[in-house]
Amino acid sequence: MDEIEVVVAHSERATLRVGDVFLKVDTDQARIDAEVEAMALVPVPTPEVLWRKPPVLALAALPGATLGRLGGPSTGSPAAWAAAGAAIRTLHDAPLPPRLGRAGRSTAALAAELDEECAALVAHGILPADLVARNRQVAEAAFRPWTPAFTHGDLQIEHVFVDGDEVTGIIDWSEAGRGDPLYDLATFTLGHEEHLDDVIAGYGTDIDVDLEVIHAWWSLRSLLVVRWLSEHGFDPFLPGCEVDVLRSRM
Repeated sequence: MDEIEVVVAHSERATLRVGDVFLKVDTDQARIDAEVEAMALVPVPTPEVLWRKPPVLALAALPGATLGRLGGPSTGSPAAWAAAGAAIRTLHDAPLPPRLGRAGRSTAALAAELDEECAALVAHGILPADLVARNRQVAEAAFRPWTPAFTHGDLQIEHVFVDGDEVTGIIDWSEAGRGDPLYDLATFTLGHEEHLDDVIAGYGTDIDVDLEVIHAWWSLRSLLVVRWLSEHGFDPFLPGCEVDVLRSRM
């Protein structure tokens, strides 16, 4: 019998790998429903749904490997990063889905959440006030009008699989829906700024990708997750991770 590998686990959800099958256990059925719905709509490769029995979703493993991980070196070539950029563009050009995604939160709601989180980071001594204030200032550029696109909503580097220079699949669609396309590009390149040009080359230069907004989303996303990560067994202070991303804006 294959050994069980714990891919990720915290109080809200867990993902286990058994051979070529991934088992996702989620306390929120709506997230599983959203994931399955999104995978049925997107024009990019996704894992095959093998079966569902709430609270468990079984998915087939994808061929290939991820381009790397946050805080670690990239294992992908520039061509592979460009291929990922092209796949993201294909997603963003797809017909809009019915759901509003995580990347589609209103400016007012996002700003309120950010202000609350910044205050907590300083009050609890998690981050120095000057670091928080500077990145809060950088994050302002994300608060602008944008044209909705079909977004993944949590497009971390670990969620895109490639085989050579070909994208074989994108995983974890529970936050997908209508949203700001630059949120996806920023999430994907978080901590790997050196590959942003490769991603944009694949994404297409016919659309103006505002680098100031990408930088804003790097700061905003990092500020919002540092405390959560610290409280759920992850370490955002590791080299190359969220806190280093924030320091790079100083």
